[in-house]
Order: sequence, then C-alpha cells, then structure tokens
Amino acid sequence: MRARQAELTVEGFFGPGGPLQQAISGWEFREGQLDMALAVESAIEERRHLIVEAGTGTGKTLAYLVPIILADKRGVISTATKNLQDQLLRKDVPLLQRALGRKLRVAVMKGRTNFLCLEKLQNQERQPTLLGLNEPQEKEFENVRKWARKTRTGDRADVPGLRAGSKLWPRIDARGEACTGRECEFFEDCFVTRMHQRARSADIVIVNHHLYFADLSLREDDFGPIVPPHGVVVFDEAHEIERVAGQLFGASLSASRFDDLASRTQLVSKEEKFGSPGLTGAVRALRAGTRSFFKLFEDVSLRTAFQGRTRFRRRHEGHFRGLLSALESLLAELRLVEGHRDKTRPLGAAGRELRVLLRTFLADVDDRLLDDAAEFPALESLIEDRTGRYVYWMEKRQRGATLNATPVEVAPILDQLLFKSEVPAVLTSATLSIEGRFEYVRSRLGLHACSELVIPGHFDYPRQALLYLPRSMPEPRNPAFAQRAAGEVGRLLELSEGRAFVLFTSYKQMRAVHARVSGSLAYPCLLQGSEPNPILLERFLATQQCVLFATASFWQGVDVPGDRLSCVIIDKLPFAVPTDPIVQARLNQIHAHGGNPFAEYQLPGAALALKQGFGRLIRSGTDRGVLALLDPRVRTSRYGRVFLNSLPEYRRTSDLLEVRRFFAAARRR
Repeated sequence: MRARQAELTVEGFFGPGGPLQQAISGWEFREGQLDMALAVESAIEERRHLIVEAGTGTGKTLAYLVPIILADKRGVISTATKNLQDQLLRKDVPLLQRALGRKLRVAVMKGRTNFLCLEKLQNQERQPTLLGLNEPQEKEFENVRKWARKTRTGDRADVPGLRAGSKLWPRIDARGEACTGRECEFFEDCFVTRMHQRARSADIVIVNHHLYFADLSLREDDFGPIVPPHGVVVFDEAHEIERVAGQLFGASLSASRFDDLASRTQLVSKEEKFGSPGLTGAVRALRAGTRSFFKLFEDVSLRTAFQGRTRFRRRHEGHFRGLLSALESLLAELRLVEGHRDKTRPLGAAGRELRVLLRTFLADVDDRLLDDAAEFPALESLIEDRTGRYVYWMEKRQRGATLNATPVEVAPILDQLLFKSEVPAVLTSATLSIEGRFEYVRSRLGLHACSELVIPGHFDYPRQALLYLPRSMPEPRNPAFAQRAAGEVGRLLELSEGRAFVLFTSYKQMRAVHARVSGSLAYPCLLQGSEPNPILLERFLATQQCVLFATASFWQGVDVPGDRLSCVIIDKLPFAVPTDPIVQARLNQIHAHGGNPFAEYQLPGAALALKQGFGRLIRSGTDRGVLALLDPRVRTSRYGRVFLNSLPEYRRTSDLLEVRRFFAAARRR
C-alpha cells in the first residue's frame, strides 16, 4: 500500500479519474479544494506556516488530510468543536480510507476528565459506601460498571445513557489532580495510558484546541507530553485560537477547586484509612474558609474587572488569611501522613498550586511565592508579571464566582511557543480574512511569516442566498430600535414560515424582541436560556417551522442542514462589548501603543463575527435562504463597507416583496 501511496500525487487524488472520484458517487471536481491541498503540500515540504480561508463547501478537511498522508508524516488536527471531530472520524477518514485503499491509524486525544479511572472504579466496588451515592447515582454507577467490563476506550461519550451533567462521573474519572501516575497499579491498563499509546503509533491524531495549547504550556505528567511528536499541525476552526489560547495561558480560581480538594482528601483518607482528627479538622476549616472568602464575591455581575487587588486584600485581610491558613494546615496534615505518599502527593501538589494562585490573585507576591511557583512552570509568567500583560477579572457562574487572569495578548506567547517551531502550522476556517486580507488574525495570533490563501465558497451565493437590509431602521441606540426590529422580525418570519434563527448581540434585546413577536406568530418559538443549548438545538431540529431566538452561543459551530433553517436574522453589527474586561484591556493596550482600537480590533472582530453568524445558513449546494441584518449602520456608516466587502457575494435587497418572491421560488423547487 505504501508503494501505491508513493506513486499518488495531490493532483492525481483530487483530479478527474482519481481515487476521490472513484470513492464518491456523483463526484464533482472542486478547484478550490485542489488549490488548498497544493498549498498545504507546499507548506509541509517547505516547513512554512500557512493560513487559509476556505469558504463553506470547499471540502477543506480532505484538502489538508490528503497532503499529510501522502507526505507520510504524522499530522495533528486540532478542532474547536466536537462536531468537527465527529465529522473527521465518521465521514472524512472512512472516505479517505476507501479512496486510498488502506486503513489509516487514527487516534483521538481528549482531556483526562473524559476517561474512567480504573482505580476509583475498583475502590468503589470494594467499598460500596465509599462515594456515598444516592439511589439514582447507584443505578448510574451500576450502568458504568457494566460498560467498564467491555469498553476498549474508557471514554465517557460511549457510556449508554450517561447524563451530560452527571454528578457521579467527576468522582470516578481520571482527572490529573488525583492521579498517582506510574505509581498506580493500573498504570499500564489505564485508559489515558492507552490513549497515549494509540496516539504515538497513529498517522493522524485528532485533538481539540484546549488540549493542544495545554501541551504547549508544558503541562505534562507521568504520561509525558500530551500530544506526541508530529510533522505538521492543522488548526481547523482557527478563528477560535485567540479565545482558547487566552484561557489556557491564563489561570482561574474558584470555590469549587478548594471544595474539590477537600472532598478528594476526605475520600482518599477514608479509602486508604489514614484519617485523623487533625486531618478532619483541616478539611472542615478549608471548607469554612472557602465559604467565607468566596462570599465576598456574591454580588459579582456576569463579567467584571477585578481591579485594585491589593486594596481588596487589605480590606478583607481576615477572609484572605483565613483561607490561606486553612490551606496551610491541610498541607501540613498531609505531610504528617506516613506510608501513603503515592496518595497524598497529588493532593499536596493541588493544594500548593491553589496556594500559589490565591496569593497571586490577591497580589500577595514575595520571594517565597516566587520560590513556590517553580513547581508550576505554567504559572511563572503570570506571577512574575509587572507590566500588565494579564487582565484580572471576575465572572459569575452557576457554582459561584470565578476569578480569572487572561493574557491581554496571546500573540507573543504563540509566536514563541508555536510559530517559531520548525513544525509547520496550517490555520484554516471559513472566517479568517477581512476584505480578503489576513492582517487582523495574523496580528492577534503573532503569525508573522506565512503563506496565505483565500478560497471562495463553493456555493452559488447569488442564487442560493438573499441579503435583506431594511431601508428605514433607526440607529441601534434609538429607543425605538427594539420595537422596529420586532416589526421587521415578525414580517420576515411570516415570509419564511418560521424556520429561522433570530440572533442578537445582547440578552436584553433578545428577550425584548421575543416578548413582542412570539405571541403573535403561528410558529413554535424557542428562547435561549429556557433550556440548555444542546436541548434547544435538538428541539429546533425536531420541530417543523421552528424559530430560535438566541445570542452568541449560536453564532458559530451550529450546523442545520436542509430547509429546517431558511432564514437568519441578526439585529445589530456584532461589536464586542467594550466594557468586557478582556476587550477593555485590549482596547486600552492598543491605544497606549498609539494605535486605533476601533479600526485595529473592534471593527475587524465584528466583521468576522458577522461572517460566522451568516455562515449558519448556506451549508450545502441545495440550501436556500434569506439573511437579514437590521442594523442601518452597515449602509449609512463609513465603515459599513468593511462588513459588506467581507461577506460572500450575496444578492442584496431592501424590498420585502423581493424577499417574498425569493421564498416563493425556493418553495417551488
């Protein structure tokens, strides 16, 4: 088979009479797909980075997989969504195997919390009361136990009927904080070990962006580097890189992390029978200190800057010192435990990391903290930061407030850790360019030297899509905007007969328009926030003529094929909220360096977001639909042309009669 592969070329694979045509009935030659594949081939041969915007329908997954396989190099494919991973595994790889006439070795790597821990499973089987399960959890555990006897992967995604929010799974998964690594009796049979072994022998390794950047940040353990050595890495859905890298190269602190440490200590001490009055008291004090400290953040709004950290610490010195002292006491008690180092070591490491983070977030930095931080290389740049490279902020979540630190810029980090590497990186997405240029994305990611390619979408946009821009909408700041927007939405939904996403830039506007419109429509109307997003999407797909009112969560990574979705309405140009702490820090930094924050950050970011939102509609050659943007600034402002020039060449109208005719023609097909 290798001999056949050596004779095959990229042009031969994708061209007429080639393996791809023979593997697909109704094959259609796609020039853009071949152009992209040739560009990827050159990037691999020349060890040069490549950035490619490939419009929907290009067939970009095969365009990067084929050159990697023909080059006989291990390729890592990093995605932002599970949907794309599933597509690669269940559609693209099997098709490629049929076309090549041989089996490919493909491994999927996931985070450790996706896998069952065999040691925890055995301990629970030996001591049924160990986890203190209630009746529903006991049934769930029995289901997991039966599955565990036959699973080859240990992946929670394969557990029949396991709920997404299972309270049981976090207590039996293989998360690193409780892992004893090579000291564990199950190390060789461990599902995480097996995952690493499969990856080291694979042709193609599929990961997500979180895992890849965790590997870059040097967070390795007894399993070694997370991602095996590779000859090329492809970042599909590359528009998500800045957001994900910001999370992975930052840090967070929440009450749940302290509570998890207390729970694990209690559980392990019970399991290994090394409990003591001192340890029990330390666990109790840690829980109390955690409640007292994080109660200070009860009134935090959804996302707000955490400024004046030194003043905050001094004002609440008692709460801060109380939590720090409780943590110190627990660490001291763990050091006193004899004969169970393999069990106490990960607990101690987790406690010391929390101590470093707590002191860092509260600006309690001294030489001792710097010495402690040497154990955690990924945190060193955060602790040593004296120039404002990180923005500190708070966020309210279901389990309480979370303190966060995010790099203001990920570009210098990615430049050093990723793009200066000899491993060529291919960045691709349907939304990377602004008016056909990549300056914005390259500057945000630190990608200085690379090849560039823009491939138009494969679809006939002037025929398949109509862009509606109403003539007489008021400016978004006008108090009448919501009422007028509701009127336009109602008229459009009557013409589309439902089958629409109505997307908003704020929850307030979403709820206001939904309240005005939903009662008068004959179509089912779903509202984001009423149920979890995955359930809402399932209901939308299962319901005829449905309408979904939603915000940013549904702007990207959502695929609705066919006529279930025939209209996408967007209320306003999707500028990032300037008061968001991360956005605000980035705008301030650009201004401080003499730049133009609006032109360099807000405008291009909004243009890419609009492309993502409209990209929900035309997903195949048979799709037809209307795109509507209610914001008049796209026509009246000087910068409006940037948005229009960055979109595909949709046919445009401001006449609802033309919208009516478009839908009528689409129904007659």
